[in-house]
Amino acid sequence: MPVKLVPLDSSWEPFFWDHVLQDVPEHYFFIFDWKLNKDKTRIFLALQNEEIVGLLLLYDQRIVQIRGRPEAAELLMRKVDLEKAEINVLKEHESAVLKKYKSVTKHEMILMTLKRGKEHLHIKHPVTKLTPMDAPEIASLLNEGFPEFGEFTPDGVIERIKDNVLFLGVKESGKLVALGNTRILDIGSNIGMVDTREGHRGKGYATSIVSALLKEILRESRLALIHVLSDNPSAIHVYTKVGFKPYKAYSFIRGERVT
Repeated sequence: MPVKLVPLDSSWEPFFWDHVLQDVPEHYFFIFDWKLNKDKTRIFLALQNEEIVGLLLLYDQRIVQIRGRPEAAELLMRKVDLEKAEINVLKEHESAVLKKYKSVTKHEMILMTLKRGKEHLHIKHPVTKLTPMDAPEIASLLNEGFPEFGEFTPDGVIERIKDNVLFLGVKESGKLVALGNTRILDIGSNIGMVDTREGHRGKGYATSIVSALLKEILRESRLALIHVLSDNPSAIHVYTKVGFKPYKAYSFIRGERVT
């Protein structure tokens, strides 16, 4: 039977949830965005013989994720019509993506996971819960550490904090020099951006922050996740030290449409 594509709606939701909850790490952002950002999210299911064989996530007209069989990925890519996109796919899906998008940058992204009881927390520095008063410094540090994600503004940071994003940081002489963030969900929480300001690295601040984030996450959830580029050994060392283990590798492609 051929594969057919259907948009996710209320009639398909029970089928969708039954599928994605079998492997939460693999489908984390499908779960996260459909639960919390549905107004910005479109999901398509690839179906064959009443089985989901692939899924496509389109978020905020810029982020694409595909999971499932390679033949399903080929069909799901037909639904991607963005001029520019940040695309996260299984490695076996790369060829389907590169038929349609010219790669501006391409990286291997490693998903690491940690289950409650496997953590090794190392909090050797005072870690502070950041507030809207810290928004200018948070935005400045994020712009320094993650220029590829666009401009961060104090107002945007404040909106994230109001939307239950937890920011933790380390300060030196009252100045924010390192931070990390997460949004805590009972099903599992992904640690987002972790960064230390230039000139303050190598002191263990990131280890303390990730450990403190884990302490908060594991009060509510049995699962923590973090994504890291494979060519960032210092970050991988920090995450391994606190108990994270590699779960799966993906291709991350920032591309421009060619067809």
